[in-house]
Amino acid sequence: MRIMVIADEESRYLWDFFDKSKLEGIDLIISCGDLHPYYLSFLATFTSAPVLYVHGNHDQKYERIPPEGCICIDDKIYVHNGVRILGLGGSMRYRPGSHQYTEREMRRRIFRLGLPLLWHRGFDILVTHAPAYQLNDGRDLPHQGFKSFLWLMEKFKPKFFLHGHVHMSYGRQHKRCDRYQNTLVINAYERYVFDFEDEVLSPLLYGKIVSEK
Repeated sequence: MRIMVIADEESRYLWDFFDKSKLEGIDLIISCGDLHPYYLSFLATFTSAPVLYVHGNHDQKYERIPPEGCICIDDKIYVHNGVRILGLGGSMRYRPGSHQYTEREMRRRIFRLGLPLLWHRGFDILVTHAPAYQLNDGRDLPHQGFKSFLWLMEKFKPKFFLHGHVHMSYGRQHKRCDRYQNTLVINAYERYVFDFEDEVLSPLLYGKIVSEK
């Protein structure tokens, strides 16, 4: 199953210079947040693949303009072709506003998912907006990751952890791909394509070369 992940910045390659063939072979699109709702609706219009999303900390507009044709997976386990996908959007709380959480509030969200996690016997892909604590996150509070996500990976051993929020265009060098124990970690900034069956991720294969086309 081929998955396209997107986050934080609308891809000119897809939106400004769109060709329907660019989505051929994509079986699933997952947004990790902070993208315009019209962008998600645009992608949903030109593909038969489901478009899933979690909220970023700048996605308050979704309450007024929800992405049409897309599926919110925040605080849910969504199953696609047998693949279990857990969504937990939002960032660390750094000011008043929606889609921001303290570490304790994020733990409560996870606790409320106890029965679905038990029913589905865990999950295969963790989708968030924020990164995990000290796993390619930022040291400033707005971009600091959640320790709860580390616990989820240690406990349930998902195959993939997808996040956004930390832009790869920031001054420091953030990794596109990483690994935490048994989990492959992907920063979904702008876009990245991978196969669920992949055991090793190569930014040169899908991230860099696709971006340069």
